[in-house]
Amino acid sequence: MTLRARLFALVGLVVAVSVTLVTITISAAARRSFEALDRQRTGALIAQFRREFSLEGDDVARRIDRLAASDAAQRTAIDLARHGDPAPFAGDAVSMAAAQGLDFVDLVAADGTIISSAEWPARFGYRHGWATPPHAGSAAFLQPIELPHETALALVAVRRVPTGAASLYIGGGQRLDREFLRALRLPDGMRAFLYRNVEPEVSRQQLVDASGNAPPSAQLEPLIARVRQTGQETSDTVESPDGSELVSAIPLTGARGQVLGVLLLASSGRELGALLSRIRWSGIGFGVAGLIVGAALSYAAATQVTRPVEEVAVAADRIASGDWDTRVGEVNAAPEIDALARAFDTMAAHLVDQRDRLVQVERVAAWRELARRLAHELKNPLFPLRITLDNLRRARTLPPHEFEEVLDESLATLDTGFRNLNLVVGRFGDFARMPAPVFEDVSPNAIAEQIVTLLRPQIEAADRPSIRITLDLDPACGIVRADDEQLGRVMQNLVLNAVDAMPNGGELTIRTLPVAAGVRIDVGDTGEGLTEEERDRLFTPYYTTKRHGTGLGLAIVQSVVADHSGRVWVDSAPGRGSTFHIELPRTPRDRAAGAPA
Repeated sequence: MTLRARLFALVGLVVAVSVTLVTITISAAARRSFEALDRQRTGALIAQFRREFSLEGDDVARRIDRLAASDAAQRTAIDLARHGDPAPFAGDAVSMAAAQGLDFVDLVAADGTIISSAEWPARFGYRHGWATPPHAGSAAFLQPIELPHETALALVAVRRVPTGAASLYIGGGQRLDREFLRALRLPDGMRAFLYRNVEPEVSRQQLVDASGNAPPSAQLEPLIARVRQTGQETSDTVESPDGSELVSAIPLTGARGQVLGVLLLASSGRELGALLSRIRWSGIGFGVAGLIVGAALSYAAATQVTRPVEEVAVAADRIASGDWDTRVGEVNAAPEIDALARAFDTMAAHLVDQRDRLVQVERVAAWRELARRLAHELKNPLFPLRITLDNLRRARTLPPHEFEEVLDESLATLDTGFRNLNLVVGRFGDFARMPAPVFEDVSPNAIAEQIVTLLRPQIEAADRPSIRITLDLDPACGIVRADDEQLGRVMQNLVLNAVDAMPNGGELTIRTLPVAAGVRIDVGDTGEGLTEEERDRLFTPYYTTKRHGTGLGLAIVQSVVADHSGRVWVDSAPGRGSTFHIELPRTPRDRAAGAPA
C-alpha cells in the first residue's frame, strides 16, 4: 500500500471515527434531553390533571350544595315527608339537573329508594347504589353511573336535605369524558386518553380521546391491564403508527379505592426521531465532506512527501542500472526531504568516486593476477626449453653422429614446448578477447549432437577408459537466439570437463528440456564429485581442480552464458558425480518459433 493510500485511509478513519463519535454523543445527549423534557412535560400534565380533577370535584360539590339548599329541594323534602308518596316527585330531578348544569342528579330516600333520576327516569323505585348516607357530606368522588345503553364514569357528590324525621339525599355530578380531556392543555407532541374501567376485561370501546374517538388500543392494553391489576402509576414505551411513544398511565380510583378509570398521557417520539434523523444525516453529510476534504489534504500532503521520495527512488534505480551520473538535484519539499535528496546526491557522488577507485584497484589486481598466472603458466614450458638449449650448447663438442641424436631429441622437446606455449597463450588470448556474441536462430539439440559427434572419437579412443554417452534431447526445446560458435564452445568445455572427471570411466549424460524461463541444458557425469568449497570457487578465473589446466574453462563458460542473459550452476557432492545446468531464456520471437515443425 502506497503512502498516499495509507494517509488517505488514516485520515478517512479519523474523520469517520470522529464524526461517528460526535453523532453518537449528540444523539445520546438529545435523547437524554428529550427524555428529561418528556418527564417534565408528563409530570406537569399529571399535576395539571390533578388540579383540574380537584377543581372539577370542588365545582360538583358546590353545585350539589346549592341544589340541596335550594327551595325546590326543600319543598320536595317537606312534601315527601308530609305525604309519603314519592310518585308526584318523579320528574323533579330533571329540572334540578338543568338548573345546576349537572349531567347526573338523583333524589334518593333514606332507605336508598330512587325517588327521581335525571339520567334514567325509568329507574324510579329502584335501589340506589351510591347516593346513600355513608357518602353524604363527603368530597366529590369518582363513580360509575349506569345508563340505559352504557355505563358512564362521573365525578359525583352526595348531600342530605334534612326534613325533620325523614331525610332526602341528593346525589349528582358531571360526566368524565372527552370534555374533561379537552380541558387539559396538552403541549405539542402529547396526547391524552381516558379508559373507563367499567367492564371485567379491557375493552376498546371504553378508551376515548379528546375527539371522542376510540384510538387503537392493542399496544395500550398491556399497560392498562397492569394499572388495573396493581393500582399503581406506571409508564411504558409503545409503538404507534407515528412511531414510538412514552405512555404514562395514572389510575383513577373511586370512593373505596377501586380503580375505575385510567388516564393515559402519550408523549410522541416523532420529534425526537426527526431530530435524531437530522443529526444522523448531518453526521453523514459532514463525514462525506470531511472525507473529501481529508482526501484532498492527504493527497496534497502525501504528494509533497512522496513525489520527491519517488524521484529519489527513480534516481536510485537508475544508479543501480548503471547510470552513475544520475542526480536528484533541488526538490521543492519539506526540509527533511530536501536533506534526504542532498544526502542522496552526496552518496551518489561518493559511490562514483569509490567505483572509480575500485575499478582502478580491480584493474591493477587483475593485471597483476593475469601477469602472475601467465608467468606461472609460461614458466613450466620454458624451463625444459632452457635445459634443451643448454644440452645443445654442450653437444657441439660431441662427435657428429652423437650430436645428431642430441639434436633430434632436442628439436622434439622444443616442438613440444612451443606447442604448450601456444596452447597457454591461446587460452589466455581467448579469455582476454571474449568477442560479443552474434545472435541467430540455433537449435540446442543440434549443437549437442554436433559436439558429441566431434568428441566421440576422442572419448571412445582405445587407450581411454570406457565412457557411455547418453543423449536425452527434448524436441520441444525448439530454437533459441544464441551465438552458435560460443554455445558450442561452452558445451564442448563442459563435456571435456565431464570426461576428465571420470578417469576410471562412467556415464556422460547430455540432456535438454524446456522450462518456464526458456531452455535448460544439463551435462552430467558419474565422477568423484565436488566438495562445497570446490563448488563455491568453481567459476573463479584461474581456479582449477585438475593437475594440468589454466582454470579459465569454466570462467569462459560463465562469461558466455552471462552474455546470453542466462545462468549456470552445478549440482554435485563427493561420490555422486556432478551435473552442470545451463538455462537460456527465450525471447518472444523464440517462443513464437519454438514449437517443433
